[in-house]
Amino acid sequence: MAIILPHVEDANTSYFPPKGEYETFKDDAHYEEMVRGWGLSAAREVKKEFWYKEKTHQRLVKIKGYQAYGDSGDFHTIVIEFQDGNLSCIHPAYLKEMQSPSYGKAMIADMGEPASVSSKNKENKPAALPKDAEDTKTKKKPAAKNAKKEKQPALDLPAEKVHFTAKVKQIALSWNHFNEDNDEVVVLEEVAIQQEDPIEVGLAWCSHSKTLKKYDLEPGDSLEFDGKIVKKKLPKGKDCDAQFIIEVPVSYKINNPSKIKKS
Repeated sequence: MAIILPHVEDANTSYFPPKGEYETFKDDAHYEEMVRGWGLSAAREVKKEFWYKEKTHQRLVKIKGYQAYGDSGDFHTIVIEFQDGNLSCIHPAYLKEMQSPSYGKAMIADMGEPASVSSKNKENKPAALPKDAEDTKTKKKPAAKNAKKEKQPALDLPAEKVHFTAKVKQIALSWNHFNEDNDEVVVLEEVAIQQEDPIEVGLAWCSHSKTLKKYDLEPGDSLEFDGKIVKKKLPKGKDCDAQFIIEVPVSYKINNPSKIKKS
């Protein structure tokens, strides 16, 4: 059963205020549980503000609560608050879609060329460069753009559990295709398998499990642990904050690290 909401407008934004009372959050833990359940945050620290985007502008909003609907009450409409104090209702999936960096760009593209670009400005565009100048410009392109990304060398990996040393490079987010959400992972550097003939792995990753979270890992921490290593590429996260983006390709995964020592 859908909730019918009154339609209120100001100069820039259309508001759909909650009809009647709505549920608020009992505490921070309840807020985090609900926000994660709606798929709006996968980071360690759950977001407190979100983007509300329209064709001509975007605004920051906070989640104040929710209204349940349906026979079982399992479906929710989020109640958001704008910075001017106005309340409005929105579906969780729609608010999640608005957090995508590409969302605003797609809407602007649909609008076509901005009205501020007049025909006069079009006429005043600089003339095409002479052919010699174009050739020179092309030749001066940075070589780095054409350089191939460095790949980790293929390794002869042991099948059994082995002892590792490594350093924490980054806590990152990785896209999980099964639950269609980001998972928290630990990216490791200077990874080495310690045996009679040590194997230098370089970069590897593992899930940021409950066991690892107990160690409050931070970039630069040195680790020793046992585990199994497999060749498995780390998928990049989607629509996550810059600090959680994986900047380099990582080809190896360490499963079930145990006997962990941090220094």
